[in-house]
Amino acid sequence: MNDAPDTLPLTLDQLWIYPVKSCAGIRLRSVELLETGLEWDRTWMVVDADGEFVSQRELPRMALIQPRLRMGRLELRAPGMLSLHLALDAAESPRRVRIWDDAVDAYDMGDVAAQWFTDFLGADLPSGLGPLRLVRFDPQERRLSSLRWTGGVEAPNTFGDGFPLLVVSRASLDDLNERLAAQGYPPVGIERLRANLVLGGTYPHDEDRIDRIDWHAEGAPADAPAVTLQLVKPCARCTIPDVDPATGVPDGRLSPLLHTYRQDKRLMGAVTFGMNAIVRRGDGHMLHQGMRGTGHWGAW
Repeated sequence: MNDAPDTLPLTLDQLWIYPVKSCAGIRLRSVELLETGLEWDRTWMVVDADGEFVSQRELPRMALIQPRLRMGRLELRAPGMLSLHLALDAAESPRRVRIWDDAVDAYDMGDVAAQWFTDFLGADLPSGLGPLRLVRFDPQERRLSSLRWTGGVEAPNTFGDGFPLLVVSRASLDDLNERLAAQGYPPVGIERLRANLVLGGTYPHDEDRIDRIDWHAEGAPADAPAVTLQLVKPCARCTIPDVDPATGVPDGRLSPLLHTYRQDKRLMGAVTFGMNAIVRRGDGHMLHQGMRGTGHWGAW
């Protein structure tokens, strides 16, 4: 007889958004949940001269670009640069851009923004990539997550790699840091893993086995969750977690270690860390740091 509980009490320890894809993130105390994920998350993206997206994979110094949302504007700062200010609702000429296999409609953010990114990142540009442009996701575009992984549910997202949200537990990060310490390395922060939601109340990598999470509004009954997220696909990891967010320089610390214990048979041995999630209920609700939730175990 199996007496193991089929649910797990959770807390929402941290909330993060990354307004410009592959640049630094912003930690928030509360944020509105949209059908496409957290408000302002991956709303902007840097593209090359052909409209192909670029990231820390090619330009690791993107990690040094710090965004801030303030008084209806996106403010971007980077070492040695004057700050760039863009209205949150600004959108100039429409253009077609590509992110992975998806060609989507976007809006070019103009020559000043293009020059700012090209000036800061230009010295590192591989031949043929420049000049760079900054684009904004067209809110009329409907870019869907993989129906194979969502079970046929239409889950739109913006400029994320493929899903609206990335969920990682604090315990998984702590376990990673214990393994790094055993090799003589200092700890890393959650910034390297670029999660949107950081869970408390789990053991390491419990998120791998959770099917869905119900988040409860304060004072609401447990059987009437305000928000339901479904965890649909392990997050395959590239080289971006190897980039030190403080220096913008790859240090190669994480990939070799993750290969020793995070090869995932669900993705044919790819290294995974965290789970991609979609929004099943709660579009328009606020998520808050410290929010209480319930994880429901899946069949993994």
